[in-house]
Amino acid sequence: MEPVELPEWERLRVLRAEAEYASVRKDARVAYGMWAVVGIFGGHRFYLGDTWRSVAMLFTLGGLGVWTLIDVFFVGRRVRAVNRARRDAVMARYGLLDPH
Repeated sequence: MEPVELPEWERLRVLRAEAEYASVRKDARVAYGMWAVVGIFGGHRFYLGDTWRSVAMLFTLGGLGVWTLIDVFFVGRRVRAVNRARRDAVMARYGLLDPH
């Protein structure tokens, strides 16, 4: 079976959607870097958009450091979840289905 070529307008719509997603995508390296530098203040959580958790970490100094240490195991998973939600939102806005 031959691959179906998209019409030009559809191909451009897909490219615009992918470009928009690329502009809002979060990078795990940046999140881990922020965790290492300002993790006790919740900087990595602010970067990922987890405002309430960030504020809680800020005022408790990362749960006196405990929450910050535990977060090292969850930062990567949270980045993937944030990126998945952002990609789904962008694709939905453009009327494109994700082939998961």
